[in-house]
Amino acid sequence: MRLTHLADYAVVMMTAAARREPGERLSATILSEETGVPLPTAQKLMQSLGRAGLLTGQRGAGGGYLLARPVSEISLADIVEAVEGPIALTQCSEGASDCALDAHCKVKPHMGLVGEKVRGALGAVSLKELSQ
Repeated sequence: MRLTHLADYAVVMMTAAARREPGERLSATILSEETGVPLPTAQKLMQSLGRAGLLTGQRGAGGGYLLARPVSEISLADIVEAVEGPIALTQCSEGASDCALDAHCKVKPHMGLVGEKVRGALGAVSLKELSQ
């Protein structure tokens, strides 16, 4: 299993945000410059992270983004899912399957459990740990 570039960039940006002083406003420009994530990608990711409830945004003078929760309450799983959607290792674990083995597969019933275990492992890693 490997994270996509977007998920990887989101983790890098969130750890940079977590290293800031609590309450400090962030912008895509600042995080892009600090992390090397291209600005258009940083903007897109900040919107995705905002929609997922990990960042809150404020418009206008003095606006920007803030972490929506304490760093100890944001997990690696939260960040990955904000960008990639629910963690599922196979298509059949998401319910939809056009697999040629579907009618005879003995593993399919267990793939949801595998996904839950992977999510649990990623969920056990906090943004606080990642940012230290």
